[in-house]
Amino acid sequence: MFAWAWPWPTSGWIFYAVLVFSWTVYLWEAYLAYRQRRIYRLTLQVPQELGKIMDTDTFEKSRLYQLDKSNFSFWSGLYSETEGTLILLFGGIPFVWKVAGTVTARFGLGPEYEIFQSLSFLILATLFSAFTGLPWSIYNTFVIEEKHGFNQQVLVTIYADYIAPLFDKFTPLPEGELKEEIESMSKSISFPLTKVYVVEGSKRSSHSNAYFYGFFKNKRIVLFDTLLEDYSPLNKDGEPETDTLTEDKSKLKNKKQGCNNPEVLAVLGHELGHWKLGHTVKNIVISQMNSFLCFFLFAVLIGQKELFMAFGFYNSQPTLIGLMIIFQFIFSPYNEVLSFCLTVLSRRFEFQADSFARGMGRASELCSALIKLNKDNLGFPVADWLFSMWHYSHPPLLERLRALGSTKQD
Repeated sequence: MFAWAWPWPTSGWIFYAVLVFSWTVYLWEAYLAYRQRRIYRLTLQVPQELGKIMDTDTFEKSRLYQLDKSNFSFWSGLYSETEGTLILLFGGIPFVWKVAGTVTARFGLGPEYEIFQSLSFLILATLFSAFTGLPWSIYNTFVIEEKHGFNQQVLVTIYADYIAPLFDKFTPLPEGELKEEIESMSKSISFPLTKVYVVEGSKRSSHSNAYFYGFFKNKRIVLFDTLLEDYSPLNKDGEPETDTLTEDKSKLKNKKQGCNNPEVLAVLGHELGHWKLGHTVKNIVISQMNSFLCFFLFAVLIGQKELFMAFGFYNSQPTLIGLMIIFQFIFSPYNEVLSFCLTVLSRRFEFQADSFARGMGRASELCSALIKLNKDNLGFPVADWLFSMWHYSHPPLLERLRALGSTKQD
């Protein structure tokens, strides 16, 4: 009687299963990106629905910008996947852990001081990631973004992304028609509005945004200055000294950024729809349930020696390494499925919020606002159906316009 045995130990199967799944996901993503790049390359004319709304020059700029970003994403993604595979194959994780132990030992801290070795490991891993990722970041910022006119940095990324938001200037929206309309709209759906602010987001980014925050009966609305046509610095900087030339007026019109008051109200109607329909609460509940499930499974799996052995840890089971192995590698299939499900749910919420704004009688203004914001951000209005289904948490522009029942500009 012969007993059949696995050619590899359990740890070996785990290791190679992780590698195979990782490359499977990468190849799937690469295939989707290829489909979308074909759209960028072959769609040379403005879609018929947008023919009277989007000019050819803006469409072409958007197409080339997205094509450059897609090509860059392909090469950076290939490098990242290859780097990750080599790190696993050559035992990079246990090697860095050993180096971290050597560093802490120089301070008289032995293996029993796991928390200090974990901190040292995190620092070393972060430095390595920053070093290998810096050339890609520099190329993206100073070549691609510069080429398309989005780069306004002189190596101030950290300041712009992390420090400046702490000191953003929030100015109360002045009394006037817009504020009165916002307050009236909030009251009509029982939104407990207490304050309306304008934030100088233009100092950090040209992207437009609006959001609300606060607990219970103390809600506040924040509008980015780039969202408001009357506040956007681009419009002020672009004002011609004289309006005698029709050509100058035409150029100014094309350069205008942001939305007029009715369009701003339509955007807020969409955002308030998320609140009224309970989307924010639903997302919080889903997030909390997912966190509970993940940490429950982590508690079950953390004691499995085979997981640590699969990644080169034969004599120890550090908690930090366990977190990395379980959340980054073992949960990968679950995370991919969950991410797709949340993307589908997000798109559904966006359609519902659009429908809510339409129910408030603001469909036409919302269509116009979506088109303007898409143009301001050089968004490309055409998307491959499979690529957008997998990646887009917000439906493509044309889908939203069709759902709103109008693709024509009044």
